[in-house]
Amino acid sequence: MKSLKKLSLLMVLAAVMMFTAACGGGDSAKEKTTGEEKAELEGSVVIDGSGTVYPFMAKMAENYMTNEQEGVSVEVSRAGTSAGFKKFLAENGTDFNNASRTIKDEEKAEAEKLGIEVQEMKVALDGITIVINKDNDWAKELTQQEVVDIFLASAGKKKWSDVRADFPNEPIKTYGPNENHGTYEFFYEKILEEQDLVEGINLQQDYSTLVDLVSKDKNAIGFFGYGYYANNKDKIAAVKVDFGNGPVEPTLDTIAEDGDYAPFTRPVFTYLNTGFAKEKPQVLDYAIYTMKNAQDVAKETGFAPLPDEDVQAAIDTLEGLK
Repeated sequence: MKSLKKLSLLMVLAAVMMFTAACGGGDSAKEKTTGEEKAELEGSVVIDGSGTVYPFMAKMAENYMTNEQEGVSVEVSRAGTSAGFKKFLAENGTDFNNASRTIKDEEKAEAEKLGIEVQEMKVALDGITIVINKDNDWAKELTQQEVVDIFLASAGKKKWSDVRADFPNEPIKTYGPNENHGTYEFFYEKILEEQDLVEGINLQQDYSTLVDLVSKDKNAIGFFGYGYYANNKDKIAAVKVDFGNGPVEPTLDTIAEDGDYAPFTRPVFTYLNTGFAKEKPQVLDYAIYTMKNAQDVAKETGFAPLPDEDVQAAIDTLEGLK
């Protein structure tokens, strides 16, 4: 009799433990963001655009599919900001376009013409990083004006000795992303103030190609987003830039809207087709998930995180689309 009572008690305790685990003991994705059970979603989310933003969004997509909604397929490509907008601003276009610049007036006009409602989502901060070959021991620190002059056609800096007399009498080899990328446009418009880039600059579509080219050329100097430098520190070096108060190394701390690296800092974005967000629950869910997790993913992928108030304002706007 005692053994039966003991067995019954054990069965009750086991049932209670199973019930507790099912109700709140686990770390399921359904409870992760809201603390409430979420509906299981299905379908696809299609994203293209900026190569700079790609590592951020690829990691976000991986996390979402693994931890949040296993039934949703998130496809992330990297045609470049401008090429991505062409895909985004089309009938049955992409759901999101990643961008390392703001949307242009002509792109806004095209969206209006097509009846596409666009929601800008600032997701992180990036620093335009000036990179050199690891064997370059003379240009580890440059002034802002020297950086501009190296890439500016009208400055006529063809050899390193043209930049400073004690630099080597060797040709400067300049590299950067091509016109498909918002990084190119930001560099041209904001840093060079819409003056022509130096003749003969080697412009590439793929950032990994740029890393490889700089790593193999002692006289190379190039520019791209901080994340690609941060993930390739074993291959290339970053130039410390003096903006007037001493050389500043690009880091997640200095890359901020009011940080020491601010002159070369810019926000990066993804743009949402709000019509698709209203039609397809998985698209809106992914947008909200992105903003709720933007700060953590930014730090993991070489971006400086946004302030809390910017993130919350974006979440509130997206929640209003429900």
